[in-house]
Amino acid sequence: MKAMLLRAQGSIDTERLALAEVPDPQPGPGQVRLRVSACGLCHTDLHIIEGDLPVQKLPLIPGHQIVGMVDAAGPGTGILRFGDRVGVPWLHSTCGECRFCKSGRENLCVGARFTGYQVDGGYAQLAVVPEDFVCRLPEGFTDVQAAPLLCGGIIGYRALHLSELEPGGRLGLYGFGASAHIAIQVALHWGCRVYVFTRSPQHQALARSLGAAWAGRAEDEPPDKLDSAIIFAPSGGLVPLALQALDRGGTLVLSGIHMSPIPQMDYRLIYHERTVRSVANFTRQDAQQFLELAARIPVHIEVQTFALEEANRALKLLKQGRVQGAGVLVIPRV
Repeated sequence: MKAMLLRAQGSIDTERLALAEVPDPQPGPGQVRLRVSACGLCHTDLHIIEGDLPVQKLPLIPGHQIVGMVDAAGPGTGILRFGDRVGVPWLHSTCGECRFCKSGRENLCVGARFTGYQVDGGYAQLAVVPEDFVCRLPEGFTDVQAAPLLCGGIIGYRALHLSELEPGGRLGLYGFGASAHIAIQVALHWGCRVYVFTRSPQHQALARSLGAAWAGRAEDEPPDKLDSAIIFAPSGGLVPLALQALDRGGTLVLSGIHMSPIPQMDYRLIYHERTVRSVANFTRQDAQQFLELAARIPVHIEVQTFALEEANRALKLLKQGRVQGAGVLVIPRV
């Protein structure tokens, strides 16, 4: 099969991924194999490729927002059938035995493995995944539209819950890429007012078109104090700016897996019972709840597509903030 391989970490500007022919993977016990049709691009892919996150496996096939059709199954499976369309998210597997798994917090599992990080992902024509960790995809979304739901959508949904946003509340979104352009639609569905902070005029325009009450730069003062805020951009420098925009008792959520250092700041920014918390992965329950909600709303996905062999160029554009909405690789048939 064809795949984009990472053989050594480094700047994406130096074309770290190479198109290669690799052996077709075979499903083991409890696993199914997918014929991949689409794979979303994520900032986590950049962090893995560029070395912000240490890797345990090289060469590695990145990608963790996979949509495909079941084309083979290993022993011990039976839930899925040949030809079923499913999605594969970031969470590849968990131990099921640690105190986090047993308390419904499998996103914090000490033995968790992640798609496109510890195991090969979806920048390829075929992918092997545990049957118990795939997602049933709702009707109404094409393969390309469904891919960004599988990380950007689900992590945004978890971040919204952790932000303690109430119906009718005032929400700030910092950065307006794949995840934020989905999260805004969920927040608006809940009757909230949304204020978007992004340096890109194109992203500001997209935010307004989706229903943002206001859009400006992170340094700008919004017209109202915020009840909740989520930082999607991997920039620690946004933390004091977001805290300054929060009202008393507000909650700030940091949604990324990696962030540049948070600058020293005055205690007054977190005084008055403001809360700062991070998001770590998500559970299968989060995924199921979000996908059902996305179909009910229904969420509109703004997508920019790229061929598999264009992965380096697509990730450069993502790094530069020049992808409008979500970037998705379209995978050729085997």
